[in-house]
Amino acid sequence: MKLFPGKVSLIAGEVTRLLVDEKDIETDSPSEVELDVEAVLKEYIRTDRELTDQAKDLCEKRSMPFSAHMKVKRQLAEKARFVVGDEALDYIMDQIIRAFMHSQFVDEIFAEDHDLKRKIRPILKRHTEIEEQIDEEVRSKIKNLEEGTKDWEIEYGRVLSQVKKRRSLE
Repeated sequence: MKLFPGKVSLIAGEVTRLLVDEKDIETDSPSEVELDVEAVLKEYIRTDRELTDQAKDLCEKRSMPFSAHMKVKRQLAEKARFVVGDEALDYIMDQIIRAFMHSQFVDEIFAEDHDLKRKIRPILKRHTEIEEQIDEEVRSKIKNLEEGTKDWEIEYGRVLSQVKKRRSLE
């Protein structure tokens, strides 16, 4: 699961509108609640990016192959009590619900946690599944290179950046 900075405001707006419209949360300041959700999503992205950089650095220092990157990142995430991969969706939803509980702008929460998650999950999934589409597009453009090589990594990053910019995800 990948959360893109360009989707943060959109996700926060959809989550807030849905929960307010369906009277799951009560607020006099929906725009402030939206900012609370944005803060959670931005913090997730920041921490994920930081762990990615640390994992890359460790892999380089230890001369590990690119394929070991995700394993190293998971180990670093576990130490930091952070969640990456498929379980990240639940982690993010828990963080959003915690933000609602501590927000001075959420007057009341009427729904149970599992009901809030049931409503938030489709929004997050819809906006994060784009990662797989982007990965497929990038891989199709660099299929002439051997995966795992330094050239492949460099070209993957370059093409990924181009695709994200074209789709307004950065």
